[in-house]
Amino acid sequence: MRAIITVVGKDMVGILAKVSNICAESNVNILEVTQSILQDMFCMIMLADTSQSTENFTDFSDRLAKYGEENGLVIHAMHEDIFNSMHRI
Repeated sequence: MRAIITVVGKDMVGILAKVSNICAESNVNILEVTQSILQDMFCMIMLADTSQSTENFTDFSDRLAKYGEENGLVIHAMHEDIFNSMHRI
């Protein structure tokens, strides 16, 4: 299963590193990543393979969201099929 992970918030040192570390701890492989700094806002989208994850997807998603809440970021992880369905015309 693949997942889309989005991160938005005020730019600070270590966002990409910490999100990547959470993925690594859960054995989630990052396939693609794009990020931009828009003035002082950090925006990132990741495509990740969760098929070998050591925890269920809900727990993984909740852990990312908790890190985001603790650091003033909005982080969402969703199954690729849900993401694609939401963005179809």
